[in-house]
Amino acid sequence: MLSAAGWPEDFIRAVESHGWGLCSEVEPLLKMEKVLYAVDELTGFVAACAYVRPSRSVLDMETKSVRKKWKSAGFAAGVSRDVIEKGAAMLGVELDDLIAETIMALRDVAEAVGLKGTL
Repeated sequence: MLSAAGWPEDFIRAVESHGWGLCSEVEPLLKMEKVLYAVDELTGFVAACAYVRPSRSVLDMETKSVRKKWKSAGFAAGVSRDVIEKGAAMLGVELDDLIAETIMALRDVAEAVGLKGTL
């Protein structure tokens, strides 16, 4: 479908590899692919964390808040923590650093993605 629409092969490969082990057998190899692989699941988890905050926002969220929810298997149970951890390892970054960077990136677009909340 993407090929027919004229998308470049590197873009198509990145899209395919972000679901590696879940719905695709295309392993992320390039940095862009690895980032997408790790952060796709993580943004969903961070968003879930924001929705249960009193502020419903990422603007006042810290890494430790995400890590508290991380330990609860019942919270955002559909998010694969294994994929996120594997993605962080593939990137050679600590999980807490990846979480912090993801929160900061979401702050930049909080209003556009519905994570500004009541702040």
